[in-house]
Amino acid sequence: MDTETLKALALPTPALILDADNIIRALHTLADLRQQSGCKVLYSVKALPLSTVLATAKPLVDGFSVSSLFEARLAREILGDTGSVHLTTPGVKLGELAELDQLCSHISFNSLTQYHRFSGLAHAEAGLRINPKLSLVADERYNPCRKQSKLGASIDEVWQSPVPALGLLRGLHVHTHFAGKNYDPLLQTVEKIETYFKDRLPSIDWLNLGGGYLFNEIQDAQPFVLLVKHLADHYGLTVYIEPGKAVVGKAGYLFASVIDLFTSDGKTIAVLDTSVNHQPEVFEYQTPPELREHDPAGAYSAQLVGSTCLAGDIFGDYRFAKPLRLGDQVVFGNIGAYSLVKANRFNGYNLPDIYLHRDGRVQRIKQYSYQEFRQQWWAEGTF
Repeated sequence: MDTETLKALALPTPALILDADNIIRALHTLADLRQQSGCKVLYSVKALPLSTVLATAKPLVDGFSVSSLFEARLAREILGDTGSVHLTTPGVKLGELAELDQLCSHISFNSLTQYHRFSGLAHAEAGLRINPKLSLVADERYNPCRKQSKLGASIDEVWQSPVPALGLLRGLHVHTHFAGKNYDPLLQTVEKIETYFKDRLPSIDWLNLGGGYLFNEIQDAQPFVLLVKHLADHYGLTVYIEPGKAVVGKAGYLFASVIDLFTSDGKTIAVLDTSVNHQPEVFEYQTPPELREHDPAGAYSAQLVGSTCLAGDIFGDYRFAKPLRLGDQVVFGNIGAYSLVKANRFNGYNLPDIYLHRDGRVQRIKQYSYQEFRQQWWAEGTF
């Protein structure tokens, strides 16, 4: 959606707008990729667990990937008795295993210790997440293969394990990249897996290549298609992928209004009626979010800040073609993934209302209330 279309909606702010048409296009792109290659597609629930998104994705994917008991419950509630639910998490608890086993079709254990402790207790297809020791992401905060990584069993340790010790192993799970816009890192990853496990791959059923790729933004699908066909033809493997941001990332917009303007040490400060707590990765990674109104050549500058008392509640410095005024509305883009799912009500500021935009029409699908805030923090008794 263009900025003028968004502003013409005249929604009360702050508001998170999901472009349903964008999500559906991304899902159809993935469905085409699935048809061309023969892979199976799982929507990664952690990107945005909104039930509306899951229900929309359901007929266009093979299931969902989850990372916790609550995500597994939600995924199975949407899917019913059909469709796959794949669990991968460093945090399997023995007390939750029985229910996870009922909800999930596949469980990829995160370490050899977890695998040996739990795989014999589960009826779900047992997999193992491996760390191929390939650091393909420059930013260590996003690098699943960083030094001392908690994500996956070392490929060397797994390779040294005798086959009988792996018992019921049905598949391998791997995830090595973040926001990839070509398939080179994936090809490198599979090449290393083949180097280590070429003789063992025919004895398992599936390989989950994880997420971390913006599949719908990669123009040349042939490398991926040929890779999946190679794995199927040579080893008889079913290949899974777990896109999350690729489905919802570009479909999310945060709509906010300027509620105060003043000068601090010579800089114009524009206070918005939202907060970085509605986009926590802005604060976590100190990365200014995409702002639709930003004009690199603009004659006017301002620092956009949030309305909480957190000193670091700052979106960043932006330039504008004309000076900001009280009541002006601004639009942050590309925030469909890993924003609302991490958002919080610090200072008691409410979460944004959620709207769905489709075919030129907008509908509010979620509104948070004081009662939800109260329920979160009200406890019986006194000290």
